[in-house]
Amino acid sequence: MNNTEISIADKSAIDNTFALQKAYALKLRKSTCVERLAVLARFEKVFKASYDKMYKSAAADFGKPEAEVDMGEIMVVVSELAHIRKKLKKWMKSTPVKPSLAMLGTSSKVITEPKGTSLVVSPWNYPFNLTFGPMMSAIAAGNTVIIKPSEMTPHMSKVISEIVAEAFRPEEVALFEGTAEVSTYLTSLPFDHIFFTGSPAVGKLVMAAAAKNLTSVTLELGGKSPVIVDKTANIAKAARSIAFGKFSNNGQTCIAPDYLYVDEAVKDVLIAELKTYIGRQYGLDEEALANDDYCQIANAAHHGRLSGLLNDALAQGGQLITGGQVDGQQCSIAPTLVEGMSADSRIMQEEIFGPLLPILTYTDLDTVLAHINSQPKPLALYFYSSDKRAIDKVLTETSAGGTCINQSVMHFVHPNLPFGGINNSGIGMSGGEWGFKAFSHERSVLEDKWSNIHMMHPPYTPKVKKLIKMAVSFLGR
Repeated sequence: MNNTEISIADKSAIDNTFALQKAYALKLRKSTCVERLAVLARFEKVFKASYDKMYKSAAADFGKPEAEVDMGEIMVVVSELAHIRKKLKKWMKSTPVKPSLAMLGTSSKVITEPKGTSLVVSPWNYPFNLTFGPMMSAIAAGNTVIIKPSEMTPHMSKVISEIVAEAFRPEEVALFEGTAEVSTYLTSLPFDHIFFTGSPAVGKLVMAAAAKNLTSVTLELGGKSPVIVDKTANIAKAARSIAFGKFSNNGQTCIAPDYLYVDEAVKDVLIAELKTYIGRQYGLDEEALANDDYCQIANAAHHGRLSGLLNDALAQGGQLITGGQVDGQQCSIAPTLVEGMSADSRIMQEEIFGPLLPILTYTDLDTVLAHINSQPKPLALYFYSSDKRAIDKVLTETSAGGTCINQSVMHFVHPNLPFGGINNSGIGMSGGEWGFKAFSHERSVLEDKWSNIHMMHPPYTPKVKKLIKMAVSFLGR
C-alpha cells in the first residue's frame, strides 16, 4: 500500500493540520500544569456528556452491552483522567541529581519536556478507552495529537470524532477517519511520537514507517497470553476470574487469556467450575447467543476467521467441552472450551482474540514454562496458585508484558502499574506516569558552578597526564 492511494484532498487536509500542530507544539513547550489540565477539563465535560451516544454506538457496532461500555471504556477513561489531575504537577517537576565525585562543582537535574507532535492510531476492540487513554497522556505531557480511529467500528469512531471536534481546537487535537491508507500516510509523516495499538503484524509496519523519520514509538500489541492453574489454586475463584477475563467483550481483548494449562489432578474440577461460571455470567451454548450481556464479534471477517480456527482445531483432534455454537447472521460464537487439538492447529499458533479457549493439561510445571519460553513473549501471563515457591518460579523463569497472580486482566486498570508488552507483544509502557513519560523526553541538564574539570584539558603535559591517571585510579575504586 503506498501513499498515492490516499486522495489529494485527504492528503492536503492532513498536511495542513500537521503543519498547524507542528507550529503549535512549539508554544506548548511553555505550557503549565494548570493550562494542560484546563484542556483536559474541556475534554472531560464533553466526554461525560456523550455517554448515551457511546452506549448506542457500541451496541450498533458489535452489540456491546452498556455495562461493558461502563467498565471497559468509560470507567478506565475517567479514572485515568482523575489520576492525571492528582499527579500531573508532580510528574512535571524537574528531578535534581546528586553530583558524582568527578562532577563536583556542577549542578544537575532531569527535566521533562514534551516530545511535540504525536499520532495515536487506535483499535476497534475498545475504541473509547484505547483512543482517549493515550490522547490524555499526550496532552498531559504537553503534546499535540492527531488521532486515527479504527474504520472497523464506524459508529464508535463517529462519536470519537464528534467528541474531539467539540472539545478541542484542531491545533490541539485533530482526527482523521478512513481506511488503512490513511493510517499508512499518517505514519509516514515525521511525528515526534507514534502510539499504536493493534496486532504485531501491523505494529511491524508502523515501526518500519516510524524508523524512516527516527520517530519514537509506543506499540501495544498482543499475542498468545497463557494461563496456568496448578493444583493448589482456589479453583472456583480461578474459574470465575478466567471466565470473565476470557469472555467479556467476546474475547476481543488483547490481554484476554488465550490458552489454558491446568494441572491434570484438578482438570475435571476446573472444567466443571468454568462451565458453572460461564453459565452464570453469559449462559451456556445457545443461551449465550441470545444474551444481551454477551457481546458480538466485531465483523463478519473476524467472525469467519474465528470459525475457521474452531473448525481447524476440531479437524485436528479437538473435542468440544462446551460451546461451539456459531451464528453467522448475529456475528456471534458461544463461549467455547476445546481440548485435544494438535499443537500444530491454528488455534494453538495464532492469537485467538475471540471466545475460544483451548485447554491443555500438565503434570510437570517445567514443561509448561518450557513451552511458554519457546513462544514469542506474551502481553500477559496469568498464574493461579497458592504455592509461593511456584509463583516465584513462574515469575523468575518467564517473561511477559504483565502478570496477574490469581486474577486476570485487572492489571490494565491499576493506575500505579505500567502497562505494555515486550518484544513481539509490544514496545514501551503506558498508563499513569508511564503514559506521561511515553510522550515526554527526559532531558538532562548540567550547569557548571566551580568545577576543576578544565585542569585535565590539553595540552597533555606530564603534570596533566599524572592528574588524569590519578583520577582514573581514584574513580575506578
